[in-house]
Amino acid sequence: MDPIRQIRSRTAVLPRTNIDTDQIIPARFLTTTSRAGLGSALFADWRYDASGAPLPEFPLNRPGAAGAQILVAGVNFGCGSSREHAAWALYDWGIRAVISTEFADIFRTNALKNGLLPVRVEPRAHSYLVEHPGVEVTVDLESLTVALPDGSKVPFPIESFARRCLLDGVDELGYLLARSADIARFEAGRNP
Repeated sequence: MDPIRQIRSRTAVLPRTNIDTDQIIPARFLTTTSRAGLGSALFADWRYDASGAPLPEFPLNRPGAAGAQILVAGVNFGCGSSREHAAWALYDWGIRAVISTEFADIFRTNALKNGLLPVRVEPRAHSYLVEHPGVEVTVDLESLTVALPDGSKVPFPIESFARRCLLDGVDELGYLLARSADIARFEAGRNP
């Protein structure tokens, strides 16, 4: 995982509510344990027609969405089954943060463990972002704020351990392995 401090990007907006993990990455693409290449299947049933051609009206197929690292999504993003592939597909497509007012718990956990930042903001800021697709914002993990184009900053919460891992660019195992010497010293000093 790459460390995250700030993500400055234009937004792509997909304001549908209750986007479930089967829409994010349909089950037929879950035959791999590799994260690479899943971005092409992201929202496959919404992005492509029956022949596999991109649907120009889908928000991520619009020219302004190319290169966007921040997805603004509707309420209850990532509901449905536990599917780590959903976070992998978003990340592989280039998304580094998803902004919504609500995330499904399992999706939020999977996202955090895979270097994808779920940003929960208050409804007023969310409405602004939905109504202004393509604006440039800065998600700042250090200050836990989203800077909007008018200069205002909107706070967002995140668990402290998940924040530390994202700032360091490590998963939970990487966090522990980086402390191997400390763990060995502790174990050596324990009474048998």
